[in-house]
Amino acid sequence: MTLTSMKYTRRVCKLRHFGRVSNGLMGKSGSKLNQKQLEELCDKTHFSEKEIVQWHKSFVRDCPHGALSKEEFIQIYQQFFPFGDATKFASFVFKVFDENQDGAIEFDEYVKALSVTSRGNLEEKLDWAFRLYDLDNDGFITKSEMLNIVDAIYTMVGNMVQLPEDEKTPEKRVDKIFRLMDKDRDDRITQEEFHEGSKADPSIVQALSLYDGLV
Repeated sequence: MTLTSMKYTRRVCKLRHFGRVSNGLMGKSGSKLNQKQLEELCDKTHFSEKEIVQWHKSFVRDCPHGALSKEEFIQIYQQFFPFGDATKFASFVFKVFDENQDGAIEFDEYVKALSVTSRGNLEEKLDWAFRLYDLDNDGFITKSEMLNIVDAIYTMVGNMVQLPEDEKTPEKRVDKIFRLMDKDRDDRITQEEFHEGSKADPSIVQALSLYDGLV
């Protein structure tokens, strides 16, 4: 996940009228935020209380059931990639949003993700990106994990992006990323390697780009 690709995640977060694609699955009743909840969200995000209240009003209006299901999330993502299949990739992103792994995105999860993608610093955004690639949450990104993500990306964007020869296939792109990031050549990328590599060499961020050129 790069800063460029996060623009799409942010747009998904901000896309209005979730209810228009709602299939009525897995909802929870929305309710007014109390002061304690507001203070906790202020501590955990880059938003003010006033901004959080406004986001909550929009979320409850657009998600009348109080939560966004995986199916709804995928449908929203698909709107940005009509010539590919966003199902697999959106499912991976949904997993990062759904912190408590209950199968739905509640408001607190939604606003925290929006905070990172819209106002987070570089460290926060790289942490968020690492979580996306580290599918089993063991603290490392393996080649198979990255290949799973990159393959999902290629399936999603279809032929919308022209790629250089050394990135024509998911396998080639993963090999390129590992050559750049995996400094100790142990076939896995630690969070430290991910951060250091992304900061030290802008070409790594470019190579990791999910769909650069669509923006």
